[in-house]
Amino acid sequence: MNESQDTLNEREFELVNIIGGELGANQRDLSKKLDISLGMTNMLIRRLVVKGYIRIRQLDKKKTQYMLTPKGAAEKYHKSIRYTLKTIRSIGLIRNQLNSIIKRLYDLGERQFLILGSSDLAELVELSLGQLQCMGVKFSRIEQMPGRPQGVVLICKEQVDAAQYPEINCVDLIKELASQNNNGFEKQVSN
Repeated sequence: MNESQDTLNEREFELVNIIGGELGANQRDLSKKLDISLGMTNMLIRRLVVKGYIRIRQLDKKKTQYMLTPKGAAEKYHKSIRYTLKTIRSIGLIRNQLNSIIKRLYDLGERQFLILGSSDLAELVELSLGQLQCMGVKFSRIEQMPGRPQGVVLICKEQVDAAQYPEINCVDLIKELASQNNNGFEKQVSN
């Protein structure tokens, strides 16, 4: 088998993960967890057997057990490591973008920040503000948009539209990060 035939696609890897975590799963259970047809599940299982990632053991007339082979366990491990490293790199890129946004706000004279939300993004913003070591910076966390806040509100919460609060100086960090380029940043900061 050549290298391209031996690698796992996303569905196959998802199935390897499920089988690796649940020894007692049957094809119907696997089909439901993958949200695909029973026939497609059967085809994926057979393909993984041919590739050497799983083994099928007939327990009795009606019960079948699916197990990862050492090759399947190793592939699950390696792909999990690669996914973790990719996630860490992504978080680093987000932190760099956040630092850039906060630095620009600081350069515009902002010293007080309110972090709206309790998401992972809010945690990253708090870390960035704490580590930037800018003179006189103060920040706190809030769960609701304030009436007349002192400083800029950094929106880290989904379904909060900055346009609904034209009287508040705020930056929607979710939209900023999603845009990949912060060219329109200056326009979104309003007093």
